[in-house]
Amino acid sequence: MMSKNSLVQTARLLRHGIQQRSASTLHSKASPAVMPEIQCEMPECDYQSPQYSGPSYEKVLEIRQKHITPNIVPHFKKPLLIHNGHMQWLFDHEGRRYLDMFGGIVTVSVGHCHPKVNRALEKQINTLWHTTNIYLHPKIHEYAERLTAKFPGELKAVCFVNSGSEANDLAMLMARLHTGNQDIITFRNAYHGMSPYTMGLTALSTWRFPLPGVSNGIHHVMNPDPYLGLWGGAACRDSPIQTDRKCDCTSESGCMAGARYYDQLEEVFKYSLPRGRVAAMFAESIQGVGGTVQYPKGYIKKAAELVRANGGVFIADEVQSGFGRTGEHFWGFEGHDFIPDIVTMAKGEFEKA
Repeated sequence: MMSKNSLVQTARLLRHGIQQRSASTLHSKASPAVMPEIQCEMPECDYQSPQYSGPSYEKVLEIRQKHITPNIVPHFKKPLLIHNGHMQWLFDHEGRRYLDMFGGIVTVSVGHCHPKVNRALEKQINTLWHTTNIYLHPKIHEYAERLTAKFPGELKAVCFVNSGSEANDLAMLMARLHTGNQDIITFRNAYHGMSPYTMGLTALSTWRFPLPGVSNGIHHVMNPDPYLGLWGGAACRDSPIQTDRKCDCTSESGCMAGARYYDQLEEVFKYSLPRGRVAAMFAESIQGVGGTVQYPKGYIKKAAELVRANGGVFIADEVQSGFGRTGEHFWGFEGHDFIPDIVTMAKGEFEKA
C-alpha cells in the first residue's frame, strides 16, 4: 500500500526507465524471423465458459491507470482481458477462446483448473487454511518427502520459500555463508530474478535498475550460446534441435565451441577471482527469459568441476526448466549429466504439491 503521490512518482520513474531502455536496446546480429501466416481452425471444445460479469474493459484500464503501479507493462496495445481458464483453453471477457501455449510463463504445467488439482485444493480449503511453523502440520512434511525423492545424490533437504527470486536470494546467502567466500559467477543473458539481491545475478539490461551495490561480488561470464555466440555449430547442443551454423567438430575433437567457451570461463577464474575463493556459480539448465538458450555438450559439467575446485558450489536454477518441462528429464540439470550442490525451483510447482 502506498500514497497516491508516491504512486505517481514511482510511475514516472518506471516509465522513464522503460523508455530509456527501449531506446537503447542493443540489437543482436540475428535478423528477426519472418513467420508465414498460417490459417487453421481451433479444435473443438465442449466446455462452455461462464459469462463474464466483472467491470468493463474500459473500467479495468481506468483502475489500472489510477491504482496499479506500472511496473508490469502489457506487451500489446490492447491486451487481452482473461477471466476464465479450462485445461489448455483461456477465455476473454467477450467469450473468445484461446489455446494457451504460454502457460503463464511456464507456470501452469497441467492446464487451467485441472479437475484433479481443483479437488485437492477444495479438500485442503475445507480442512485448514493456515497455521504457523511453531506447530507441526502433515502436508509440508508429506510434500518434502515426495519432492526430495525426485532428486538424485545428496539433494535430500528442502527449504520452502515464496518465489523463484526468493529461492535464488536464499541460495546466494547459503553459498556465501557455507563457503565463507563472496564472489559468484553467472552468465551474460541469464535471468535469476529481479529482487535487489538477485538483480545482480541477472544479466539482461531490461531487468536491471541502477541501484548501488547490486553487482557486489558478481561476475557475468561469456554466455556459451552455440546459436548467437562467438562459437557454435550444427551439432553442439544435446538436443534434437540444432543451429544452422557450420560445425567443424568431429567425434575425435569433441565440441570445439564448448572448449572455447570453457577457456573464457577459465580466464575469469584466472584474472578476476581470488584464487580458490569462489562462493558459487549459478546457471539455468536452459536459459528461459534470455531466449531458450541451450549450452554446448559437456560445458555445464566441466564448469561445475571448476567451481568446486575453487571452493565454490554449483547452483542449478530450475525455475523454468524443472518439473519435467524439458520432456526427457524431470530436472533440466539431468540433461547435463551432473548433480548440482543446490537446486532452486518455482513455477509449476504449486500444481504438483
